[in-house]
Amino acid sequence: MESNKKRGNLIQWFIGIGDLLVVNALFFAVYYLMGEGYTRAIDSHLREVVLLLNFCYFFSVYFVPIQLHASVIFLEKIVQRAFLLVTFFIILFATCLTFLNIGDQLATFLLLYYISLVVFFSFWRVIVRISLKIYRRKGYNFKAVVIVGAGKNGMELYRVMKDDLAYGFHVLGFFDDNLALKDVLPNYLGMTHEVERYCLENSVDEIYCTLPGTQDEKMLRMLNFAEKNMIRFYIVPEFYRMVKKSLLMEMMDTVPLLTIRREPLQSAYNRSLKRAFDIVFSLAVLLTVFPIMYVVIGLLIKLSSPGPILFRQKRTGIYGEEFFCYKFRTMRVNEEADTQQAQKDDPRKTKIGDFLRRTNIDEFPQFMNVLAGHMSVVGPRPHMLKHTEQYSAIIDKYMVRHLVKPGVTGWAQVTGYRGETRTLEQMEGRVKRDVWYIENWSFFLDLKIIVVTIVNMFTGEKNAY
Repeated sequence: MESNKKRGNLIQWFIGIGDLLVVNALFFAVYYLMGEGYTRAIDSHLREVVLLLNFCYFFSVYFVPIQLHASVIFLEKIVQRAFLLVTFFIILFATCLTFLNIGDQLATFLLLYYISLVVFFSFWRVIVRISLKIYRRKGYNFKAVVIVGAGKNGMELYRVMKDDLAYGFHVLGFFDDNLALKDVLPNYLGMTHEVERYCLENSVDEIYCTLPGTQDEKMLRMLNFAEKNMIRFYIVPEFYRMVKKSLLMEMMDTVPLLTIRREPLQSAYNRSLKRAFDIVFSLAVLLTVFPIMYVVIGLLIKLSSPGPILFRQKRTGIYGEEFFCYKFRTMRVNEEADTQQAQKDDPRKTKIGDFLRRTNIDEFPQFMNVLAGHMSVVGPRPHMLKHTEQYSAIIDKYMVRHLVKPGVTGWAQVTGYRGETRTLEQMEGRVKRDVWYIENWSFFLDLKIIVVTIVNMFTGEKNAY
């Protein structure tokens, strides 16, 4: 067990040294490739610049620490943290160069270094994480753990830890006072009063307690033991059997509060970042391609059938507020527009309308909604008022999707839930993905969804009709 702890420390050192090699190797690669015309200011201060380079890395990694060795971390988060670290590092490095009076002469060099560092640093971090997962699957760098309590929560925890060895857990077994479970558990180690002796004799790293709240004396005893013997102690709350959610703890003075949903967009900074991106992106679309689209597509729509170029419909927005959503008109004017979804081979569609729907071009006028603040570029798709009324009554978490602004595109749409929802299961699947987006929002996730949407515009989608 001790060797695994040492390996864990060595892995963190290895990642840090690898980071430094990437930072320095790319610096010298860009330095020599760009030539004297762009790097002459560095020549007379090369030693100081390299020292500053490494100092800035150590300072930056203090604020954006390495988390690659964590049990569970997704590749998307790794890329996001790599981007944050590199951005913070470059800003700090450029500031230090300014104090040397050479920062303003190296703008092109720093820009190229920044772009290359984002790409290669992210690639390096992802490769390290994948390698670490392979290393753990071979039985190395694991934490020896025991589970106290063999109820539903305990068994589910065991299943999660055993399903993917890449998490780095080695479950030694269970402790439970119900002797009837002795012959059915994967590895029964004894009763709860035997936990302490076993942990001392077997160098246990972590104790996971899944006992019900009625046995708080036993939990307190084991907690105190773990604290005294430098063993990490975790409690799986009893109500997890009913609330299968990722809970978030907050503190009100000394009182702990558990909330059932993590919402990154509750942060004022995240909301400001998302809104700033919405404004820049929507303005870019509305001032460039949209005027041309409006003239060309508008003419084709007028030629296809009588009626307006834009279709305006009331949809449900953030916090249930109603707003008028705009689209290029894809159907003949009809009385069912506000009550009936578009279907495959819908007779109401025009020929140009069918093309607009398949390519998502019909959604472009919604960038006016984005600029006005009713919508965001990315978010849960806004539904017709009839659907909001209908599904909110039969799907428990349906209204949760309205905690954020609706989007021109969304996570549900790029994961197979675009278009008509014929069954309740399809709508539940869409709502599940919308809620997941709200709980896992990041700026990089928005960028990923936009890229996939653009790709789908050219490759087509089977549900786009």
